[in-house]
Amino acid sequence: MTTSPLAAPVPPMVSRACNLLLGSPAKTAERLSTGSRTTVYRVALPAGSNVIVKLYSHTARRNALTEATAIRAVSAAVPVPRVLGYGTTSSAGATALVTSDLGPGTLGSAVRSGSVPRLQALRDLGTLLGRMHEAPVSTSAPRRPVIETVASLSRRCPSDVLDRLAPALAIITDTPDEASAVWCHGDPHLDNVVLFEAPQTRHLVDFTDAAPARREADVAHALVMTDAHSQWNRHALLGAYPHAVNDTHLAAWSAVLTVSCWTHASPGSNRTAWSNRLTELSRRTPHLFRPHSGHSHAPHARRRTR
Repeated sequence: MTTSPLAAPVPPMVSRACNLLLGSPAKTAERLSTGSRTTVYRVALPAGSNVIVKLYSHTARRNALTEATAIRAVSAAVPVPRVLGYGTTSSAGATALVTSDLGPGTLGSAVRSGSVPRLQALRDLGTLLGRMHEAPVSTSAPRRPVIETVASLSRRCPSDVLDRLAPALAIITDTPDEASAVWCHGDPHLDNVVLFEAPQTRHLVDFTDAAPARREADVAHALVMTDAHSQWNRHALLGAYPHAVNDTHLAAWSAVLTVSCWTHASPGSNRTAWSNRLTELSRRTPHLFRPHSGHSHAPHARRRTR
């Protein structure tokens, strides 16, 4: 005789979020990801449906409230999950966001399995970003100042590398130009695009860092996180993006984001891969970096002409 293994107990904060925000208990909970600010679960409800529950740390400046605001703001422009509930879930200020579950299939997994060609996936991402950047931006929407990006980078980046990055940092900080702000996703890459139902409509998900900002920051993030720096990959993504961009800002943001990824990369092959990208970027766009002073890594970016 065999017995089925007992299901893991539902974490108390997940149960609390479902009870407070949905008025329903959680039947089971599968943890999907854990980060420094958030933990995400796929939760089964007694009624038979699944939802996604994202728990935010009480220390997170961007939280469930700001993410829900972003999702609703762009929902008329681009397919996104439905916001089912959000709010504060602890006396310390922790928050939770509950959205519809679009399933596990992502554009990234489709590329890795060979069911979607990489160039097509990059075009899809460029199209989605273009649509999202057309969503109206309310004057009351909370911005994410560029200085936050710089401050976050400076806390982790070696001082000599940060010093070399000064020309790129000057470009992104000297001309904030809030009048040109659009709704930016904040983390656009192929695994943050979910394929949902026939005919596998592309949905943007995970708006943790979404906020109004310059479009070049979002486009650069997509290029960096998809490693779309070869001529054909870059052309696929940028060719599908329907708006004009400032080449100087795009290059500067690419440099800053690549250095940030190198800084956060774990030691080993992952760090080596980002080091190689930095070396290539510094070779192609030396104007964005001060002259090399002996450090073994050389950050840089590349330009686009349109």
